[in-house]
Amino acid sequence: MNEETTRRAVLSAVLGAGVGGMALTDARSYLTRFTPNSGTVWGAANRNAAGSVDSPYGAATVSYDDDHVPHVEADDERAAYFAVGYCHGADRFFQMDLYRRLMAGELAAVVGDVAVDSDVFHRQLDFAGAAEATWERAEGTATGDVVEAYVDGVNHALERESTPLEYRLLSFEPREWTPTACLLISKQIAWGLTGSFRTLRTALARDRLGSEATEELYPRLMDHDVPIIRGGDGASGTVAGADAATPEPGMVSWLGSFESDPGVGSNSWVVSGEHTASGDPIVANDPHLNLTVPPVWYEQHVVGPDPLDVRGVSFPGVPFVIIGQNHAGAWGFTNAGADVIDFYTYETTGDGSYRYGDETREFDSRTETVAVADGEDVEVTVKRSVHGSVLTQYPDGDEFERADELGVAWTGLSATRTVEAVHELNVAGGVDEAEAAIRKFDEPTQSFVYADSDGGTYYWVTGQIPIRTTDGEPVRGTRIFDGSAREGEWGAGYTPFGESSWEGFVPFEEKPGVRNPDSLATANQRLTGDPEHYISEGYAPPFRGSRIYDRLDERASSDEPMDAAFARDVQLDTLDPRYELFRPTIEAVAEVGVPTTEDGGSSTDAFEPPESLLDWDGEMRPGDPEPLLFEHWLREFRSATFEDAFADAGLPEDFPNPNDWILGTLPADSEWFDGDRTAVAAEAMGAARDRIADEGWDDYGDWNRVRFSHPFDQPFLNYDRLRTAGSPGTVRNFHSEGSTGASWRMVATFDGDSRAILPGGNSGDYFSAHYDDQLQAWANGEYKPMRRKVPDGIDITFEEGDG
Repeated sequence: MNEETTRRAVLSAVLGAGVGGMALTDARSYLTRFTPNSGTVWGAANRNAAGSVDSPYGAATVSYDDDHVPHVEADDERAAYFAVGYCHGADRFFQMDLYRRLMAGELAAVVGDVAVDSDVFHRQLDFAGAAEATWERAEGTATGDVVEAYVDGVNHALERESTPLEYRLLSFEPREWTPTACLLISKQIAWGLTGSFRTLRTALARDRLGSEATEELYPRLMDHDVPIIRGGDGASGTVAGADAATPEPGMVSWLGSFESDPGVGSNSWVVSGEHTASGDPIVANDPHLNLTVPPVWYEQHVVGPDPLDVRGVSFPGVPFVIIGQNHAGAWGFTNAGADVIDFYTYETTGDGSYRYGDETREFDSRTETVAVADGEDVEVTVKRSVHGSVLTQYPDGDEFERADELGVAWTGLSATRTVEAVHELNVAGGVDEAEAAIRKFDEPTQSFVYADSDGGTYYWVTGQIPIRTTDGEPVRGTRIFDGSAREGEWGAGYTPFGESSWEGFVPFEEKPGVRNPDSLATANQRLTGDPEHYISEGYAPPFRGSRIYDRLDERASSDEPMDAAFARDVQLDTLDPRYELFRPTIEAVAEVGVPTTEDGGSSTDAFEPPESLLDWDGEMRPGDPEPLLFEHWLREFRSATFEDAFADAGLPEDFPNPNDWILGTLPADSEWFDGDRTAVAAEAMGAARDRIADEGWDDYGDWNRVRFSHPFDQPFLNYDRLRTAGSPGTVRNFHSEGSTGASWRMVATFDGDSRAILPGGNSGDYFSAHYDDQLQAWANGEYKPMRRKVPDGIDITFEEGDG
């Protein structure tokens, strides 16, 4: 393999959300580098953090358990996080560095010109500037001091431990870690969860399909009865006002590659002791992110000065536990779907100025150079308006019909306090302290569930949610604003690339939340009936949320109290509620029959006619043929309903179809079915059967396989492909094509039997026994203990020294 091929493979993995590889490469030439004791990567085989290490912050110890989870102990907090940084640096540095380069727009310098587009996008949004502003706010604080100790630990591991294998394969050197790099990782997480171009897509849909059709197919609030906070008035809401510009289809497609896959989401729920066998609450959380090699999470246990005793998962590059449990409480997060990004057009003068109300302002502009390995460097203009960054398509830059530049306001572009919030959450002594910490959680907007050992339970939406105004009146962020006319202004508290206050954001007490709920389930569905403030321009369908609530309600009304085993069983539930929604359509297809292939023969012998689906229980099991037919019929049905109409309207090929809730609730005589839903569905059933026969699939698991890709997408670095249960509609969530699913499963109790599992292993070192040692257990639906007990034996001893 030559370096150029390697670089293409890396690019395919890190563009956009930065996960999931696709490129094909020749592994054989890689493997030649593994010639025993002579290959260029062989030195990496001896990586095994252990022994004695100097630390400028004092004594600490690290004891790895059987799953390679580091248990850190220290009397001083900074000494503890120096050790945490050392562990992250030893186990995951290449992963950390790759995400830093992605967000800073520095990928092309190591992977070549295929990364230029990505670098230009990330430079234009200027995530690095936002991270620097956030560090300036944190530096010198108690949290900032801990972050600096963590960074020193990472860099000490770089000096002591052998260089990760990936650097040897790519032939470049790692750079030292920095506090700003930690915050770039935080920005990457926040962007992945809230950086959405939905506004631009719906603007394009309104232009091509009309406002009424767009409202029908892409409603802001889906009208169902299982929002997170149940009860209250039903959903309502329409989009008001015209878009200031219409985005060009190519622009929308281009930007779509820089936001998260549609499958990113999560489940969580909290149950009070009123319904549990132990009398204590239970917290469950399984974030659905890209399934990567190594996993996106890193598990750790940190014991420091009282009361620091926290175990859970962090993102490599971030010191603190994001999801986990400490001495007093347990918590989890799911994406709230809040709209925290807006887009603006301007009247420009052609001399670098734009109109802003009665003023003429100059863009704050500078030129940066994108270094390109084995290619010519590229210059990019990084420009800011009063709203934030200015984005344009590279390289043409003039793809709007009425605007060739687009101002972007995003809460993550200002200095935020999330790292401080998480730091405080790690030592919170119960619900009240957890709430105090979460009030500082500026980004990303999340649904936060919590329970403590005193029986308290809690749910609240975190993060800054802007209140937009035009002419002083609140407006929704569902359209492209005229920035020159000062439409959609955020409050005075928002300062791009500076410190923001809460002025102009939804007050904390007025965001959706519940104190001491008996039970509450979050699965990215609508937060509540119709909140006081505009929160979001779209949520996930209610399928997972409805199923979790069904399971919790059924158990709560029975004589059998809930326990951890029940919570884990809910987390692995594979009943797909989409089946019940579409069952009447399938019944209609069974009555009219399914078209055969053109030669008049049966399209397949592998499956029963669609009548077999009527006897199915709706479980998405890998060994059954019915879920395979159902999933592919649904895909064909969706395509047959919308694709021709969308193409005729001039929407791009990759324009997302309406979700399955919308498809399933359209009237049978809808114009989208040309007035005959059954006919469209029957043709789709025939097409699905043909495809299954052509591919030679026998059951669901033949198609529904987890694909875990290392950024290099090499067979020896990737995890095994595994048949799996679940679907986009099940609680056990899995999106086959995007390979997104449960990136961490955790069920936390207060009886010492909390359990969790990673999809892979805690080490990112290919030569480690812990590279993928949890993978099969994760696939089997098993869990491992998540106890806060330090194992016997010490692997690394940190002693007072220069570090």
